[in-house]
Amino acid sequence: MADLSVTRKQYLHELTFCREIFEKKLIDYGASWRVFRPSSLTDQLFIKAQRIRSIEEKGTQKVKDDIRSEFMALVNYSIMAILQLKHGSSQDTTGKNEPLLDWYNEQAERAFQLMADKNHDYDEAWRDMRVSSMTDLILVKILRIKQIEDNAGRTIVSEGIDSNYLDIINYGMFALIRIREQNPVVR
Repeated sequence: MADLSVTRKQYLHELTFCREIFEKKLIDYGASWRVFRPSSLTDQLFIKAQRIRSIEEKGTQKVKDDIRSEFMALVNYSIMAILQLKHGSSQDTTGKNEPLLDWYNEQAERAFQLMADKNHDYDEAWRDMRVSSMTDLILVKILRIKQIEDNAGRTIVSEGIDSNYLDIINYGMFALIRIREQNPVVR
């Protein structure tokens, strides 16, 4: 049986970097992302995941943004998408950042709890996965979200949109952990 306490520690460590980027971008750009409709955030997620897959397949890249930063973007865009589902888009982007950071923390905690529950049941199976498989799973989740959005949010037997966003957060976090394990000197 795997040591879940190690995963919890690694997860929270990586989440610190994701939140730091989110917070710094709030300072740089304000809450401009609040204008996005959830479907636009889904498309942003698709672009990021597709870029990761393209780099994985080609083995090279021309734009030097590293894959780690793209996985962090997947985590943050997924949290933003959940927030947009919950609170709706807004043209008012001049408000205070504190409620946004609180909302971010709530959804990050929700994703963390889901990870802990699923990780208990799956016994750390993700540790034997390749990062490229995590990329593919994220792409599948995004395509599922797009289909549900195209169906006006209706599903027959499937999970809802927010469940898929939560899974993207967790696969993104697992990828960040695996990347750091493969190269411990990355920030």
